[in-house]
Amino acid sequence: MGNGILSRPTACHDSLYPSINMTTSQKIIITILSIIACALLVTVGYYGVQAYQFYATRPLGPALPASTQSLPATATVGTPLSVTTPTPQPFCGGPKVMTILALGMDRYGDTDIIRVVRVDFVTPKVTVLEFPRDLWVEIPYIADNQDGLDHAKLNMAYYFGSPDQDYWDDPSGGQGLLSLTLDINFGVKADHYAVVDMRTFEKVVDAVGGIDINIPDLQTVYNTGKPMGKHHLNGADALTLARHRKEGVFARASNQNLVLCALREKLLSPNVVTQIPGLIDSFKDNIQTDFTPEQLGQLACLGTKLPLENIAFSSFPEELFKQSRIKPDPYFDNPKGTFVWDVDFDILREYVMRFNAGMWPGHSNITPTEDDSSSYCP
Repeated sequence: MGNGILSRPTACHDSLYPSINMTTSQKIIITILSIIACALLVTVGYYGVQAYQFYATRPLGPALPASTQSLPATATVGTPLSVTTPTPQPFCGGPKVMTILALGMDRYGDTDIIRVVRVDFVTPKVTVLEFPRDLWVEIPYIADNQDGLDHAKLNMAYYFGSPDQDYWDDPSGGQGLLSLTLDINFGVKADHYAVVDMRTFEKVVDAVGGIDINIPDLQTVYNTGKPMGKHHLNGADALTLARHRKEGVFARASNQNLVLCALREKLLSPNVVTQIPGLIDSFKDNIQTDFTPEQLGQLACLGTKLPLENIAFSSFPEELFKQSRIKPDPYFDNPKGTFVWDVDFDILREYVMRFNAGMWPGHSNITPTEDDSSSYCP
């Protein structure tokens, strides 16, 4: 300040400084008002960012329960590859790896589809591992209400965890107990979940105008009544194809992979990708998830950068499983007993550990059985 007059305002309010002649008092008043205006803009901007961060980072549902289990000390993942260059930063501001528990529910509330999705934001790559729902597993927190029984089919964990069953009071409900069950039995460490009922899936397919799919063999012809070759399927046909299991649960998983690949391709088509925010908003009440809006944005961003060949669908090798039955049926009055898969859980844990580490599928040194059960989007 010189000669009793305030110096010229800063750049923040420079455009507000009049070009006409003013008295000293007028200049002082204008300068003070300009400073106040700048302070308000900065304050509004700051709190606007804070509000965005609050809502963008606020989960849309209750979080999964914290893991309390660890794998046996004798289990190993394998020798990691040596790194000679700095690790690239993850795409889209995401974490290096995100693991998602994806569940598909039928009209009766049963868990029809159980998949674990590993999202690699660095490569980028998405790997999807299917868990057969008829595995006989330990389910925590149910023994007190089941006369000491602590085992059931994997898909029953969601049922036991539902709030109206009173087996446990965690806010995450069925998906939380199912996540904990996968952790205890197989070492799955899920970060987030997404639960979609089958009818919502059907509506999503219709909302994007259907999907184009190539029916490759006879096992899928039975599902839709359509001959082999390329077809445009509406939501109902896509759901029928995904749920068909006449040739067995492993064939059904392959059918589901075809549908998911076709849906992913459709969602990234130029005429649909701009509709994704509206689709999310339209179906948000029909999807249970603990994602935040920010994380959904990260996943949507990664989807635009993900080559189709970097999407892998995996199942445990079919030869590991043998059909069996639990007799007498402890939960249903079935004289034949309840159908389950007889399989060595230690072998499945080894596969899961390699899946968690990003070493399977895609590496040939998987033990004790060579991996031949993965498929990729065409």
